[in-house]
Amino acid sequence: MMEFWEPVAKAIGRATGIPFVVALERQVTGGDSHRAFRLQDRQGRSYFVKVNQADRVEMFVAESEGLRELAQAGVLRVPLPVCVGTHGEFAYLAMEYLHLGAASEQRMEELGGGLARLHGISRDLFGWHMDNTLGLTAQPNPPTGDWVSFWREHRLLHQIRLAASNNLPVTLIEKGERLAADLGRFYANYRPQPSLLHGDLWHGNKGFLTTGEPVLFDPAVYFGDREAELAMTELFGLFPDGFYASYEAQWPLDDGYTTRRPLYQSYQLLNHANLFGGSYVERAERMLDAALCEVA
Repeated sequence: MMEFWEPVAKAIGRATGIPFVVALERQVTGGDSHRAFRLQDRQGRSYFVKVNQADRVEMFVAESEGLRELAQAGVLRVPLPVCVGTHGEFAYLAMEYLHLGAASEQRMEELGGGLARLHGISRDLFGWHMDNTLGLTAQPNPPTGDWVSFWREHRLLHQIRLAASNNLPVTLIEKGERLAADLGRFYANYRPQPSLLHGDLWHGNKGFLTTGEPVLFDPAVYFGDREAELAMTELFGLFPDGFYASYEAQWPLDDGYTTRRPLYQSYQLLNHANLFGGSYVERAERMLDAALCEVA
């Protein structure tokens, strides 16, 4: 891909004001959605670059904006975006390269407290100023005053419509529609505020610098109920106990959180079912069953 890196390097140079010439290129782990590379020049400066097809560039634009939103909050570290663009058949997002180290119980506690402070940043409306993606799935974020309406239409039913177009089981679709119809019952005594969310926080989207500072990356940012974020952290393997204790020391969760947890986890599992199929379809349907039991 060396012929591709030259225009990327020039774009990095224009964005930073310092010429950048690639001396070393190495593919690194970048998740399921994109290829990722570390580019380094002879002076040792490095950048992390995600690459996908050119028609995916808007995904990178939205991710860049999400990273800027989180960075401006000034609460938790994120890799700073440098530039987004296309060249030929490829799109790219170049960002700061961060050297990551090992986690520790103390650092996980710092992450928990930092996440609570991030969630304390609020706006008047749910949603965000632009749509983005959850993995490769479009995630609509129209600014909305009512959380129940937002979650019903732009999260739950959005995934159910995708499930129908992907020919997922009729039973799954019917259960999703029933849950959407009963959604208001989860909020009879609970009124969430629009909190700034990372939007896709699981073990794979957090890390720690070699100095120990927590880092978040690969966001799907919007303003929503903070419980949706906490539910995600419990879906694919719990974070350590100290993380949750530190979070609740900053901002205790509502007593009804465990009731709403399967509702929020259903969204994430439906997304996985739509993207990957397989065992995620059965798992998503079981989670819908669990959520429906809470309002039976």
